[in-house]
Amino acid sequence: MSKGIQVDIIKLYGSIELAPLVGLSERIVDIVSTGETLKKNGLVEVEEIMTVTSRLIANRASLKMNYKRINPIIENLSRHIEDRQGI
Repeated sequence: MSKGIQVDIIKLYGSIELAPLVGLSERIVDIVSTGETLKKNGLVEVEEIMTVTSRLIANRASLKMNYKRINPIIENLSRHIEDRQGI
């Protein structure tokens, strides 16, 4: 998406919401689910760049060979998703 704006990209990790507050940046790009952290830091969403989703991928051979190790991860993720959706 081209806006004709010159930018410098700075990779930050952790509490990136602080970057505009300490004068490190004018804007940030962040992956958010609810936007609650942005609101708590006095920031507002200006534009959605794209919708992002996550996927857990395991090939069949690895799943069979490492079932005891991988299955708890799948179960925990499924439980978390169900809790968030109120299922």
